Amino acid sequence: MSAAPQAPVVFVCRMCGHCCEGTGGIVLAARDRARLAAHLGLPEAAMAERYAETVGGKVRLRCGDDGFCVFYSRERGCAVHAGRPDICRAWPFFRGNLVDRSSWEMIQDDCPGVCAPAGHAEFRRQGLAYVRALGVDETDEGAPGALLNLPD
Repeated sequence: MSAAPQAPVVFVCRMCGHCCEGTGGIVLAARDRARLAAHLGLPEAAMAERYAETVGGKVRLRCGDDGFCVFYSRERGCAVHAGRPDICRAWPFFRGNLVDRSSWEMIQDDCPGVCAPAGHAEFRRQGLAYVRALGVDETDEGAPGALLNLPD
C-alpha cells in the first residue's frame, strides 16, 4: 500500500520584500507591540516612540524614506523577522486571498512565494490551518484577517 501524495507547500517566503512596501499597512495590535518591544529589548513605549506612529487611533509601524517598513532593507530583509507583527506573520493568508480566487490569483503577480500550481483550494486549506495555529484568526485590534467565522 502506497502513501497518499503529499500536498504541495502553498507558500514559501522568498524574502523579496514586496509585502513590506507601502505606508500604513502594518497596524500593531497590543500583542504585536509587546512581542516587538521584547524582541528589540526595549520598553514598549520606547519601541513605539522610535518605530511606530498613531494615525486614526491605530498604532502602526513607520516606513522609511524608501516607502518600505522601517525594519526592512533590501540587503538583509526583515531585521525583526522573529518578532514581526501578526499581520506580517499571516502574509499571504489574508481573508481576501483565502475566500476570493481572483484575489489569490492577483497576489501571484507580486509574491513569488505563492505556489500557483497548488491551486486555490489547497492554498485556502493550508492558509486557514496556518493562521489558526498562529492564533492570528482571533479578533484583535489590527488582526490580519478577522478569520473567525470563516467556513472551512
